[in-house]
Amino acid sequence: MRVVIAEDAVMLREGLIRLLADEEIETVATAGDGPGLVRIVEEHRPDLAIVDVRMPPSFTDEGLRAALEARRRVPGTPILVFSQYVEERYATDLIGDGAEGVGYLLKERVADLAEFTDAVRRVADGGTVIDPEVIAQLLGRRRRGDRLESLTPREREVLGLMAEGLSNAAVARKLYVTDGAVEKHISNIFLKLDLQHTDSTHRRVKAVLAYLGQS
Repeated sequence: MRVVIAEDAVMLREGLIRLLADEEIETVATAGDGPGLVRIVEEHRPDLAIVDVRMPPSFTDEGLRAALEARRRVPGTPILVFSQYVEERYATDLIGDGAEGVGYLLKERVADLAEFTDAVRRVADGGTVIDPEVIAQLLGRRRRGDRLESLTPREREVLGLMAEGLSNAAVARKLYVTDGAVEKHISNIFLKLDLQHTDSTHRRVKAVLAYLGQS
């Protein structure tokens, strides 16, 4: 089996390489950031990519976004997310993308090495291995935010940045898009959430409240 690893913590990355080697699993390439993951997946077409969620530069959700992009460019690439965090925004997209060859394990909840290597093999074979805690958190968000299901991933991203208090211009800078593109996304958000109030500020607040699960 040939794998690639996207993990910015050098000690953990090297530990994974040695652990996998003991199981006769070859690590053909590693990356320390999201673009690096996409690049090595395209180059090596591995049997599995092991991905951390939070990597440079912002240490938020680069790993998951890169995993989605890698699967878009190399369809069917098995992905095993191995992280300390449940990143709800993109985990749902990854797990819902056919749910074949997908795993999401929390580092602190892996009881032994055999459990981890078993998950590696199962996901590489096209199976699904999701930690129960991950499922519980994702279902909790789904129950709180049913109205958000109609939003595209980019619209959810824009709404999440709105919830952080960013202005339209700040959102545009963060996503490297034009102000007009952000305005279009926000108009779509208002429409899909059925927020037709004439006061745009009021609609903005209500959209953020919907994202936070408070209305």
